[in-house]
Amino acid sequence: MEPTTLQEAIVYFGDPANCREYVVARRWAEGVECPKCGSKDVLFLEKYNRWHCRAKHAAPQFTMKTGSIMEDSPIGLDKWMTAMWQIVNCKNGISSYEVHRAIGVTQKTAWFMDHRIRFMLNMGPGEKLSGHVEADETFVGGKARNMDADKKAVKITGTGGKDKTAVMGILERGGKDRTKVIDSRKKKALQGEVRHHVEAGSALYTDALKSYEGLDEFQHQVVDHAVEYVRGNVHTNGLENFWSLVKRQINGTYISVEPFHLFRYLDEQAWRYNHRKGADGEPLKDGERFDLAVRLMVGKRLTWDVLTGKEADERAAS
Repeated sequence: MEPTTLQEAIVYFGDPANCREYVVARRWAEGVECPKCGSKDVLFLEKYNRWHCRAKHAAPQFTMKTGSIMEDSPIGLDKWMTAMWQIVNCKNGISSYEVHRAIGVTQKTAWFMDHRIRFMLNMGPGEKLSGHVEADETFVGGKARNMDADKKAVKITGTGGKDKTAVMGILERGGKDRTKVIDSRKKKALQGEVRHHVEAGSALYTDALKSYEGLDEFQHQVVDHAVEYVRGNVHTNGLENFWSLVKRQINGTYISVEPFHLFRYLDEQAWRYNHRKGADGEPLKDGERFDLAVRLMVGKRLTWDVLTGKEADERAAS
């Protein structure tokens, strides 16, 4: 029986056969095939827990990790599954220190695993949002009162959002939320994101920031937070709720997040937020959410050099 709780997941994925069956059912629903050539003429080598492709090409052997976010990782699939379960199901996230203590790897290894899983959860641009859409922006960064005096002197050089990172969210009510780290809150940046992600003619709700003025191709309505927060259907409460989750995650769980990595933490929280409920509107159970996440592991790769900035990250630059 497949797991429905973290405790059951630890026991279930402790058996290599269970790991193999679970991943194979989601990666190769119509039968195992070679990631390199697509051939289904493969032989399972039980002694080595891998497959051998009978087609003639280099590197004919492969495992469940090949071509996935776990490729070239020496960490066992049981530990990968446990870490993934925690990240996709913990509402406020889970730090690398917690993962390292829970599965018995170093903190550095756990940090790399966490980021690879976050990279897996990125949903890409997708179709444009429509219907009733909210757009809002906020600043994310460490709180001065939580910093040591010497660190505060270096990092805090002004007030308000001066030393924080600007992020933008666009939410389709009853649908998906998308987030983006932005360079500024100027008109060009904000309106460019709205036009890129929202279908013309949609009902658009924003606050009274002047950068949103001029979005005439939308049914644009504004709520001035200096006067009110809700006026009938006109509000940005959905995104305000999402921002509270993001800030609780970053300030409470991760404590400090470098701006260079912030977009992956946003991807993580957006994915959990977008999968809090199923198609029937009922809350998703942990096992169901994990099932959806495992299906995303193929075709995505995040190397150490990209993660640490030694190589360019296309997603960060987009």
